[in-house]
Amino acid sequence: MSYTTRTTRTVRTFYSDGRGPPKVETKTYTYGDDSGGSSVNGGFNIGGGGRRFQIRVGGGGQDGSDQPNYSAPAFSQRPQVIGRASRKEKKDPFSGVINQSYDEIKRRCQEEGCLFEDPEFEAEDSSIFFSRAPPRPFEWKRPHEICDNPVFIADGASRFDVQQGELGDCWLLAAIASLTVNQRLFAKVVPPDQSFEDGYCGLFRFHFWRQGEWVEVVVDDRLPTYYGQLTFMHSVDKNEFWSALLEKAYAKLEGSYESLKGGSTCEAMVDFTGGVSEFFDLRKAPPNLFSIMLKASQRGSLMGCSIDADPNQLEARLSNGLVMGHAYSITSVLLMDIETPSMSGKIPMVRVRNPWGNEAEWKGRWSDQSREWSLIPDSQKESMGLTFDDDGEFWMSFDDFSKNFEKLEICNLGPDSLEEDELDGKKRWEGHTENGEWIPRVNAGGCRNYLDTFWTNPQYRVTLTDPDDDDDDDLCTMLVGVLQKDRRKKRKEGLDMLTIGYVIYKIPDDTKEGPLPLNFFKYNASCAKSNSFINMREVCTRHKLPPGQYCIIPSTFEPHQEGNFLLRLYTEQCAHSHELDEETGIIEEQEIPPPTDEEQEQEQALKASFRRVAGDDMEIDAYELRDILNAVFTKEGSVEFVFDGFSLDTTRSMVAMHDGDLSGKLGFDEFKVLWADLRRWKGVFKEYDRDRSGNLSSYELRSALHASGFRLSNRTFSALVMRYSSKNGNIEFGDFILCAIRMKTMLASFRNIDVDNSGHAAFDVDTFIQTVMYS
Repeated sequence: MSYTTRTTRTVRTFYSDGRGPPKVETKTYTYGDDSGGSSVNGGFNIGGGGRRFQIRVGGGGQDGSDQPNYSAPAFSQRPQVIGRASRKEKKDPFSGVINQSYDEIKRRCQEEGCLFEDPEFEAEDSSIFFSRAPPRPFEWKRPHEICDNPVFIADGASRFDVQQGELGDCWLLAAIASLTVNQRLFAKVVPPDQSFEDGYCGLFRFHFWRQGEWVEVVVDDRLPTYYGQLTFMHSVDKNEFWSALLEKAYAKLEGSYESLKGGSTCEAMVDFTGGVSEFFDLRKAPPNLFSIMLKASQRGSLMGCSIDADPNQLEARLSNGLVMGHAYSITSVLLMDIETPSMSGKIPMVRVRNPWGNEAEWKGRWSDQSREWSLIPDSQKESMGLTFDDDGEFWMSFDDFSKNFEKLEICNLGPDSLEEDELDGKKRWEGHTENGEWIPRVNAGGCRNYLDTFWTNPQYRVTLTDPDDDDDDDLCTMLVGVLQKDRRKKRKEGLDMLTIGYVIYKIPDDTKEGPLPLNFFKYNASCAKSNSFINMREVCTRHKLPPGQYCIIPSTFEPHQEGNFLLRLYTEQCAHSHELDEETGIIEEQEIPPPTDEEQEQEQALKASFRRVAGDDMEIDAYELRDILNAVFTKEGSVEFVFDGFSLDTTRSMVAMHDGDLSGKLGFDEFKVLWADLRRWKGVFKEYDRDRSGNLSSYELRSALHASGFRLSNRTFSALVMRYSSKNGNIEFGDFILCAIRMKTMLASFRNIDVDNSGHAAFDVDTFIQTVMYS
């Protein structure tokens, strides 16, 4: 029996206002009312810059005032037009997954005496493979159909429980094996209060950190089998099912089992902890790497390692017992005491586990049964839990480890991963997050190689205040991570990981607030950057920087690529971060260059045409204005690019800009002001239309509007590009003029209502509609 419980929907929005850690705003949407519509418990806003812009519409607020108040903060992702259906919400691949209620499903199943069948992850082939048909007929079975006495966890979860099945997700198994070492983290991901006995209804739940927040994922317990045996991940004990159900929940989160093929151990480690991951190339390891690993182990960090794959053979086995292209987990790092008649001391050691859980182990020094173990006191062997079984786990000296493995991944636990009673003198990281988006034609500028568009990428200001406590050079440690969202889930749509990275620039002390312009990047070098641009879910690098202000620019390698990302910053001392943005507005007092001889001729011709057409009342309508302007602007040589003339829609907006009494007419004085605006905007367009094509690119639009006196928040600019650019990202001269006219009209209307310049304007319904529609 299937249940969906989505009569309501709660949307949580994370945002940063630059004054501390990110905040969260919650709205609840209710669907399916008596009228067949939907309602929302919340309001709407027009956001810009770092301010809160508020529009009040309607009458009779609940607080007794004339208008109810609706407001929300601005944030850095793609803007949403208020009151209209969100395409992004409709296509959110997680919407169904994260809105299932475990308690509600369990209650309904128990009331009706049925077992849960998950409608969001059906027991069918498409949940296993999305790119092909299954190689054999799989049969979905519940644990009590596989064995007589199924248990969720048998005698505690252990790293030895996990064994790989037919799926190429050893990276996930390595992360799960590391997770079992920290029982508190394990219990957070795998709630232990679940069983196949009391209250059993075929329903299980797991918790994962997903792109900024913890989410609960529920699954039914139908598992893929072949001839009665589990096909994918399973435990050594045939009647234990926590690992198989955990893998199913993770597959559901990512869309299918096939979506789990190939990945980075740190990717799963991050999803199990909410931490931020670091990557080390052991062939270029820092001299203090063992110290980093030892501290990471002591703080409960999860670690994994691997050897680069052989391009000619899948998971090739080496003579030393290690497997190429295979993910291992690191389960312990310590300094081991050694005593012999001739020497004593401490040896750096690393314990590694192969998720296969078999005899495929290291065969060199300190391997199982090697003679080196005779040098270790029995008491220490016992404290280490040393065994010599064919269980996939083995010890290596750090020297052998760094020589034989090539990659190391460390997942540093986030500020919320350690409880107070677990700190034991350790310091938490200070954490900051920023949500962002690369939007083609708007801010998907690519890397520094594409200088003309690079500066349009999202920009974030970070202020480092105090150096680390133990840093002799007065430097600040900062871990920067850029995580691209939803890409593994979208593999079935043909999308794969983008190649991403970031660059850091030092911001001079006298720099004004707002996005850094193109010229800044022309003449200033970066002070730090990610180790590389790479097609992984998250790139992360550790930096040591002096206190000061910095600009971080996350980007894809190539421009025009669409994606969502999460920027995460971990620092040892308090820091501040916010998106570099500017407040939407207009600078009126701009110098207009003296007219050229050509423009003087045009002005005289326009005046003569106006007097001839206007008649005795000296007023013209939009149709007459179109004919007057086009007679001049389409004349050969009047503009240095191809222009077919202004549309009627554009001239209607020109009239509306000066028509406060809704007469539909334009007088001669208003016409002179309009001509001054057109002359200025035409000059700006010519300046930025360097190839004289009669088009601006969407990346040039912001500079052109800025030169015209407009100041645009990132949200507002994104809306303008979507409204006025063509599908290839070009803005024609007529559309540029129309955009400028409507911006000036709307800003003037808003400012006339906002007499106190507070950023808030109260409109009744009629005034609001007139302002929006007649512009």
